[in-house]
Parts: sequence; C-alpha cells; structure tokens
Amino acid sequence: MKATQTATDELKTNRVRLRRRPTRGHYDYETVASILDATFLCHIGFTVDDQPFVIPTSFGRDGRRLYVHGSAASRMLKQLKTSIPLCLTVTLLDGLVLARSAFNHSMNYRSVVVLGSASLVEGDEKLTALKIMSEHILKGRWDDVRLPNAKEMKATSVLALDIEEASAKIRSGPPLDDDEDLDFPCWAGVLPIVQTTGQPVPDPGSRSETPLPDYLMPPKG
Repeated sequence: MKATQTATDELKTNRVRLRRRPTRGHYDYETVASILDATFLCHIGFTVDDQPFVIPTSFGRDGRRLYVHGSAASRMLKQLKTSIPLCLTVTLLDGLVLARSAFNHSMNYRSVVVLGSASLVEGDEKLTALKIMSEHILKGRWDDVRLPNAKEMKATSVLALDIEEASAKIRSGPPLDDDEDLDFPCWAGVLPIVQTTGQPVPDPGSRSETPLPDYLMPPKG
C-alpha cells in the first residue's frame, strides 16, 4: 500500500476512480469483498485484435484472490492466461427507484469493478480453486459430488486474479426528485428486487433415491 493511501482507498487508482457520482464510490477491500460474496456471476471484459469481448462466467473468492475457470479450449481462457489486461465486474440490482419525473428514475444497486491481469493456476492450487468456486456458488456441494478426474482436470483451465485495483459503487435510498415535482400526483418510491432460489427439482434420470441435502432445503418461515 502506498504511503499516501488509507484503509478506505487502498484499492483506488486513477483508472477505477469514479468520475460520475463520486460520493457513491468505495475503495476499501471490505466493501468490495462483501459485494463479491453476495453473488457468483461476473462479466469479464478483454480485447483481442482490437475486438472487445465481455463474457459472463462464475467466479469464487479466496481472500484477495478471485478464481475463474472454463474449458481449456475456450477463447477467453486461452487469451486471459497470457496476462492480457482484463476488467471483471459484478452488479447486484436491489430495487427500481421510481421518481415523479421520467428523468429522475434510477436503480438501487451494488457493483464492483476489478482491473488487472490473470495468471494460470496449476498443481495443488488448481483443485483447491475449483473447490473454492464450487463452495462460493453453493456451500456444501463439493463434499457431495464426484471430484474431477485427471482427464477432466486437463480439460479445465483455472485462472487467478488478485484484487489490487478495484472500486465499488453503491446507490441506495429513495428517488431524488426536484422540489417542483414533489407535488406531482404520481406514486414515487422504491420497488425492491430480491433474488431467491425456488423449490429444487430432482433429475428424472436419477437411479438412486437420494434425500434432499440440507443446503438445498427451502428456508423456514
């Protein structure tokens, strides 16, 4: 950490500094990590031969290190393991902010942008990384399933990205209408958006009667 940095801007660089609505920006590791831990879907942006690509994929976090994986033959994994610059983003939509004017409508959200380059993961860390990603998506699943064999491990690439340059942006609260619009006869407020899981649907091709594991049980109440 640079001597001029504080704990609240340890991940801040000029490249990730918010220009628009800077008060919504956060550059501390704890805030960034809390948003990353609330989802497992990210989008990775990179450029190949002057053509930008943005690919959705799952990820896992282990401290200040992020892991992504995929087929060893995929274009994204082949390119990223050469340490080209990348941008990893996540977004959580928390609500629609409904204002009295069309112009002032907005959304409540939490988002993260991580810049850097990825490195190929090999050896013991590769299997550990796959477990971390599995547990990040659905805690408890890794201990139930058959682990990957040598052929499957060879067909899979795992990349690591360290969280060293990142920002979070958060918007919360009610609409910000102009004073002259506050008397306009239109409902205003926030429509919350919550992502949740449904009732598990068993595979009709199952050859054994396996009880539903605890980590798939619907929440009580």
